[in-house]
Amino acid sequence: MKLNEKLLSVLFLAFTLVLAACGKDEVAGGSDSDGIQEITIKFSHVVAENTPKGQGAIAMKEYIERESDGKITVEIYPNSSLFGDQDEYQNLVANNVQFIAPDLSKFVGNNPQFNVPSLPFAFDNDEAAIAFWDGEKGQEILSSLEADGVIGLKMWPNGGKHLTNDERQIDSPDDFDGLKFRTQGGQVLEALYGLLGAGSESIPFGELYTALDQGVVEGQENTFSNIESKKFDEVQKYMTVLNHTRVDYAIFTNTKFWDSLNEETKAIVEAGVEEGTKVAREEAKALNDKAFETIKERGFTEITELTPEQIQAFRDVLQPVYDEFEDEIGTDVYEAVRAANE
Repeated sequence: MKLNEKLLSVLFLAFTLVLAACGKDEVAGGSDSDGIQEITIKFSHVVAENTPKGQGAIAMKEYIERESDGKITVEIYPNSSLFGDQDEYQNLVANNVQFIAPDLSKFVGNNPQFNVPSLPFAFDNDEAAIAFWDGEKGQEILSSLEADGVIGLKMWPNGGKHLTNDERQIDSPDDFDGLKFRTQGGQVLEALYGLLGAGSESIPFGELYTALDQGVVEGQENTFSNIESKKFDEVQKYMTVLNHTRVDYAIFTNTKFWDSLNEETKAIVEAGVEEGTKVAREEAKALNDKAFETIKERGFTEITELTPEQIQAFRDVLQPVYDEFEDEIGTDVYEAVRAANE
């Protein structure tokens, strides 16, 4: 009996060691790191779904969920439904959300080079803006937030901005005198409106319709798709097609989240970002053109399209902005902007 008990004890110990060895091999073999991870990704943004950014986010979600066979869920929160543009960055840093795609001008306090889209008449079109942000200097700027635990991935264009206001038609720099405009904020935009004799105020995008309706500011600047989707033309009597500055976004993620992805999962997410970028870039001009036609059809606002001579008058007045910020933004950045237009 004792012999049998000893034999059973030896067999039990051997069996336990085999199980432990198997478990050790499974972990060492990367069972925790192999295969697609089952995760939920939150993507917060502040605009409507029928905008370039909204369509890019949807395309990214659909790609990732399809290619992961549903193991990765992407939850999109448009229209500031999760976080607004005043607090989305802090929540990205805290990893409360894994992706945001903010207006690049929101980061001018972190790095003044993010003022590039606010430089007057800097880019001729979307293609030139894309060329800059995909280039060496643009990538350097997008990478400059890593100290906060944030990675800039890809630029998503929105387009050139145009003016609306509720006081008077604007067709020359003198028409700005005494008006206050909502802007995305930043040193360059403040200086730009100062040169035009106007005031500027930064108001969260989700609060802008109410601010315009209540007369907190007389006007605002935005892309056609943002003006149309948010119906700003309902509370603005006048629009000037100027294309003087831009709204450009970039998709940012949290380094803690990004570094937690294994190779297979990250490959799918990266490919999803590429798909979203492709769609956002393709949709930017088409959606802005469509939105402009919709604004015309609604007929709420009187539209002025300026002649080349009238636009040149704005260029002349605003040229000192470049001299004022050359040291802060960098001559090399200015040169890269010029090269992107060639």
